[in-house]
Parts: sequence; structure tokens; C-alpha cells
Amino acid sequence: MSAAPADGPSGLLLVDKPEAMTSHDVVDAVRRLLGTRRVGHTGTLDPAATGLLVLCVGRAGRLQSFLTCYDKSYEGTMKFGVETDTYDREGTPVGTPHPDPRPDEERLRAACSRWVGEFEQAPPPFSAKKVGGKKFYELARRGEAVPHLPKKVRVTRFDAVEVTADAARFHVDCSSGTYIRSLAHDVGKELGLGAHLASLRRTRIGPFSLERARTLPELEALPPAERTSPPSWMPLSEVPLPFPAIALLPGEAVKVRRGHAVPVRVPTETTGAPWVRLVASGALVALGHLEPLGRGALALAKPKIVLQD
Repeated sequence: MSAAPADGPSGLLLVDKPEAMTSHDVVDAVRRLLGTRRVGHTGTLDPAATGLLVLCVGRAGRLQSFLTCYDKSYEGTMKFGVETDTYDREGTPVGTPHPDPRPDEERLRAACSRWVGEFEQAPPPFSAKKVGGKKFYELARRGEAVPHLPKKVRVTRFDAVEVTADAARFHVDCSSGTYIRSLAHDVGKELGLGAHLASLRRTRIGPFSLERARTLPELEALPPAERTSPPSWMPLSEVPLPFPAIALLPGEAVKVRRGHAVPVRVPTETTGAPWVRLVASGALVALGHLEPLGRGALALAKPKIVLQD
């Protein structure tokens, strides 16, 4: 268990989001449970979806930009025979239901495989994507045209793992920003059956897995001091940032905490690294950049994101 500093805890909290709660609802609940307003998330889930949320608590909010672009994994169910305007079960049915929505397994798996790779994907009409300060779903609800704004996404796995009557369970590994309900909608179109996303559960965000997450009732049942404890809690020094570390002496750490650059000896593994972790006594003090000093093995370590006050 990690001790909380005077200004409250700082680290990552892995939460298993329940169905029917928004991601912001979960953030509000964690603020209450941890006694701090300094909580944010690294990527939302729709209210109907469940699974992993990675929350940044306290000074970990300064790491948020490094944690939002990880690849993600999901498991879910698509239901055939009915399309909806939102591409999921929350929406209004569109068109006439297919009279025989049972998919052919071989054609289904072939259709899923065709969505593996890099491609342009447009957000669904009912999504939180913004244009001109307005969300797509606000435009769609008013009957206004929703812009076609595709962006490149990457799907590395899209497997139908079980087919039962008019539904199929699937697994997806994909880049951040991929709309899983659009994949279900597109597969239904390709099969000529129509389909919508019936359930979705996020199981992984980069190096963070759902197995380590706690539910909100589990967190609430813990004594307050144990709510920032493993396996769902990760202190700043244990956040798996993909940057090489430079050890600071105590006096150097004091300067870095104040935002001052310090000369350091450059380890070979920092060559070409966009960022470095500046560490003192095993604790992460700051993230920064290296500026070479002449042609020697010294560089100026310039803190850009200070994580210890």
C-alpha cells in the first residue's frame, strides 16, 4: 500500500466500469471514495459498455497525454437482423428486420477478417465526436446532417469466437479511437443481414489489464487507506512509461522539482529517446528532454512535466 502525500494520492487506479454508468459517473464516484477532486480518465466507455477504465489521480493527471493513445482490447457481442441508428442496442431500429438473421459462420469470419488492418473509419452519427463545438449526436437528434470525418484506425485482431443463432461473440484488438459498434454495423452490412452491437467489455488498455481492476463496490468496501493499494492502484513510480530513466542525486532532484535543468551523464539507452524519466531514490520526479552539452557524454536534463512538488 502506498502512503498518500499531503495533497492527496497520486497514481493510476484501474476500475471495472459497470453497465449504465457514464465514465464521468465513475470519475465522480472515485473522487468521493478517494477524497480528492483530482481524478480524470484516459478514455471513455459508452454507458452500455463495461470494463477497464484507467483513471489518473492527483499528479498522475500530468501523464494523461501519454496514456490516451494505447491500443485497446475488447470482447463483445453483435446481434444480427436489426440495424439501429446508433449502431448499438441503445438506438432506434432502422429499416425492416431481416427474416432470417442467422449468419453463416464461414462468411462471418471472412467478413471480420476483412476489417483487420489499417483503414479509414468515420465516427457513427450518434457519437461524442465534435464539429464546430457541437457533438455529432446533438446534430443527429435534431435531424441535421452529420459530417463524414473519417480517420485512420488500425485493427490487429477481429475474431468471431462463438456463433449462436442470430448473435456472435467476438474479440477485437485495435488502435485508440476505433469504434467497435461501427465494426459490428459494417459486418452486418457486408453479410446483408444488418447488425448492431449488443454488448461490449474492454479488457485491456496498453499494458493495463482488466484482471487488475476493482469494481466500485469493491473499492467502497475497502477501508479508505486501502483504496490506493495493489492490484488496482499503481503509484507514479510504477507507471509503465516507455522512456529511459536517468538517476538524480538528491541535490539534483531538488533543482528538478523546482523546474530547473541539471547536467547529467547520458546513458547509451537514451540516444534518440523523445523523453526521459528523471528519477530519485526510485521515485519519478519528472519527465523531461535532454539537450546535448558539447560532444561529450554530458547533457542538460530539462524537466517539462514535474511530478513531485
